Amino acid sequence: MISWHAIAVATLVATTSALLAGEIPADARRSGYSFMGADTRAMQDDDTSNPGMLFVLDGEALWSKKAGGADKACADCHGDARSSMKGVAARYPTFDKTLGRPVTLDQRINLCRADHQQASPLPYESHDILALSAFVAHQSRGVAITAGDDPQLKPFVEQGRSLFVQREGQLNLACTNCHDDNFDKHLAGSPITQGQPTGYPLYRLEWQTLGSLERRLRSCMAGVRAQAYDYGAPELVALELYLMSRARGMPLETPAVRP
Repeated sequence: MISWHAIAVATLVATTSALLAGEIPADARRSGYSFMGADTRAMQDDDTSNPGMLFVLDGEALWSKKAGGADKACADCHGDARSSMKGVAARYPTFDKTLGRPVTLDQRINLCRADHQQASPLPYESHDILALSAFVAHQSRGVAITAGDDPQLKPFVEQGRSLFVQREGQLNLACTNCHDDNFDKHLAGSPITQGQPTGYPLYRLEWQTLGSLERRLRSCMAGVRAQAYDYGAPELVALELYLMSRARGMPLETPAVRP
């Protein structure tokens, strides 16, 4: 059975010509925050009302918790996150010279766990990986995104760009059809944003929990009835890298709140 989401997407696109707008100019790019209603914005703005802050607090506790065979905490290497992690999330995904490819912030946390704590990786979308990512990213709230400016990342940015404009699924749609061509419209009652990843991991009211950008990308793929890539797949990392580079210069907002 075709979902109401799929029907709504098909209806929206049927009323507009494909690829009308093209890539959004840098000076016209807007955070998803600007598309939200007053109640959602107020929830994000007030740290005592923002449910994503509960994950940030849990991440703060995990930052100082010793783990693994090395019996070390993140703080043992990095010290006070308020200074050592400021600006870090704004650079991710970043190029890993040992692996020869980009890694996301979640992947970096797990690489640190393996290399320095001798601990097992935290599963994708688990509470602890989201909490640690949210805590680290929160230290960069207000910092301008710089991801993708490393020349070594250029082929991976281009891979992500190709995936962004590639049609897929039974609805034969690309990310660009919604987020470049139809932003400021509505889909199933929710605003269509430009897809700028300024607040991840973010609290989504639909999910009633915090979630990563990879979760959101997989959800969009399911919405157009395409086979979603596995968490951590090179394609998802490339897409995340392209989206972050596309948002370069915009301030981080983690944890954002969205419908």
